[in-house]
Amino acid sequence: MTKKTTIYDIARKLDITAATVSRALNNNPKISDATRELVIQTAKAMNYEQNKVAKALKSGKSYNVGVIVPRIDSNFFASVITGIEEELYPNGYHVIICQTHDQENLEIRNINSLLNAQVDGILMSISNAKLEQNESFKSLLRKRVPLIFFDRQKDIPGVSSVTIDDFKGAYAATKHLIDQGCKRIAHLSNDRLLEIFKNRYLGYKQAIIDSGLEFDENLVIEISSRVAEGRKATKTLLEMGNRPDAIFSTSDFTALGAIQEIKEHGLKIPDDICVAGFANEPFTKFMELSITTVDQSPIEMGRLTAKVFLEEVSNPSRIMSQKKVILSPELLIRKSSLKHSS
Repeated sequence: MTKKTTIYDIARKLDITAATVSRALNNNPKISDATRELVIQTAKAMNYEQNKVAKALKSGKSYNVGVIVPRIDSNFFASVITGIEEELYPNGYHVIICQTHDQENLEIRNINSLLNAQVDGILMSISNAKLEQNESFKSLLRKRVPLIFFDRQKDIPGVSSVTIDDFKGAYAATKHLIDQGCKRIAHLSNDRLLEIFKNRYLGYKQAIIDSGLEFDENLVIEISSRVAEGRKATKTLLEMGNRPDAIFSTSDFTALGAIQEIKEHGLKIPDDICVAGFANEPFTKFMELSITTVDQSPIEMGRLTAKVFLEEVSNPSRIMSQKKVILSPELLIRKSSLKHSS
């Protein structure tokens, strides 16, 4: 069995102390650039692997960060994770990814598991559950472990968040549908106990009111973000005596379901019914009938979430401060809603 190289082996090779080698490998400012470079190059040549456990014990950091998302099979959350990794990896951190499948019990279990793994922080998008500020969150705050919400967040004193302006995105999408001549616009919503879906609903509602149209709560259907749910809800809407002439969905997946059901009924998009979604999932632009949607800049959201975390760990006294970063959404107008070019 090949013996692992130690800092003592490097020290003997260079005729310096093991303490000097250790300081050089850990970027101690007392070590000159020339010595640091010589130690690093020698360590590489000797296939030295730093003992991360020892480093963690010495620094009090694990250099692991937990990321909790509702699901990883969504391009949005996968892109957010990419942004987080791009920011954290160069800073020496590793990412542990957990998913909740929108179940509160899994969310609590993930938080507790990450705490037991002694992560340096948790970045999360909360589940669809009726989540309360439970003991898991209180434990995080007591232990002063940085918690940063992204996308789906809960307002907890001392907890930072990175989101987009969901109200503004929904308002812009609905106003676009109105500008296309639509007067009876339905909304496929989601769990409005979650702030992002509540704000999308409010943005939709305000755009209708500001345009002088009649707001009809019967045109709002709350469903989960699945294609089948979009189809089912749209079937209900199309069977109304006075069916809608547009659908604004809080999700691209339910928008896709709506499009499938509209076609099944022999109606034309956008001539008979316009459709707009939210999230800019990849399939929305590659379909023959491309889908109008709202882009959420997920990679940028991930990077900013990681930056907020790095700011908090670099200055422990700021861990309990609350920072709210709000990104501006972008409406992407495509074939599913474009009756008239402006």
